[in-house]
Amino acid sequence: MNYQELEEICKKVCELVKQTGAYIKGHMDDQHATEFFEKGIHDFVTRVDKASEQMLVDGLSEILPGSGIMAEEDVANTVNKAYMWIIDPLDGTTNFIHSIPIYSISIALTHNNSTVLGVVYEINMQECFYAWQGSRAFLNGKEIAVSDTGNMDHALFATGFPYYDYSRMAPYMELFSYLARNTSGLRRLGSAAVDLAYVACGRFEGFYEYGLHAWDVAAGSFIVQQAGGKVCDFGGGENFVYGGEIIATNNVIFNTFYSTVKQFFK
Repeated sequence: MNYQELEEICKKVCELVKQTGAYIKGHMDDQHATEFFEKGIHDFVTRVDKASEQMLVDGLSEILPGSGIMAEEDVANTVNKAYMWIIDPLDGTTNFIHSIPIYSISIALTHNNSTVLGVVYEINMQECFYAWQGSRAFLNGKEIAVSDTGNMDHALFATGFPYYDYSRMAPYMELFSYLARNTSGLRRLGSAAVDLAYVACGRFEGFYEYGLHAWDVAAGSFIVQQAGGKVCDFGGGENFVYGGEIIATNNVIFNTFYSTVKQFFK
């Protein structure tokens, strides 16, 4: 698939997430729609998650017929396709349940396990972050880039608290404490996709978290890279989409921040 074809697909995906996002936001105050059940420890799903995922699956299947699906809520998962969509229909479900206005849709397209397109749509501010293979990164039509802050004292970081895997809680809290004392601050927004999008546009200098899934990070990590940032797993490798852990920063602060994380997660 060439540059122009990917660009056209990306435009169609952006329109699809905006339509789906309007549906999600329209149900935020609907008590019936926000009723939830636990699919795992501290892991919630609502009727809106399921319905929005079906909307995305149907739309993406039309945009790229014959493609496969990896989706959080298992509406239509298929495997062993050259082109695969990785979908999170509502990243930040807990925020949505509590009417906290930070949640998003995250969609990535991979070709033979390599990401070639990413879209993150923050629904409440109607901010659509996107990129495709060979492009720069964009926010609502304007080119974005990671920040150029290289001083840890001036850097703002984002993270997410572990909610089911507490096996590395001790080093996580030690790192959190260190960063609280040696940076401009830490934020926990509740949507990894938004955290990564905010790194891509320079609002955060970096983001780190463990216990994540591919649908949480596939799109956002790609957008960070296309915006000039760097991404790795806690070991400095490239298994950040499927490996459950991620570091994403601007280009300047990467080595310092990675070395810091490595001190605690040995």
